[in-house]
Amino acid sequence: MDIAVDKVSEFILRARALDVKEGLSDPDSGSNPIDDGARDVLVDGPDDATEEELREMVAGLNDDERAELVAILFVGRGDMEPEEFPDAVRLAREREAAGTRTADYLLGIPNVGDLLDEGLAALGLSSDV
Repeated sequence: MDIAVDKVSEFILRARALDVKEGLSDPDSGSNPIDDGARDVLVDGPDDATEEELREMVAGLNDDERAELVAILFVGRGDMEPEEFPDAVRLAREREAAGTRTADYLLGIPNVGDLLDEGLAALGLSSDV
């Protein structure tokens, strides 16, 4: 694979951090982390850069890496078997060539981090996360 397992692992960590976020439940609380038991860490706010960081991470990948990241997802989701990985890469390239933005696609999938982790495992690799 062209994409380093470390890059996939970093994406998994950031995607999981994004998955646990929830919308603002009390946007005018004025509380601080000590008062609220640091619960605001799991609240998605306008200053939260997690999604933007994921988008920048995908934008920083080359064409082969983006295609392989999506192919790992296909394997992890069970759409394709590990031995079909080259076909999964081809399908990912076709999807992007048809105008599907990789970051939008990945961020639109619930539990994308878990699916990528499962894809790596199916391919005999470990994400160490």
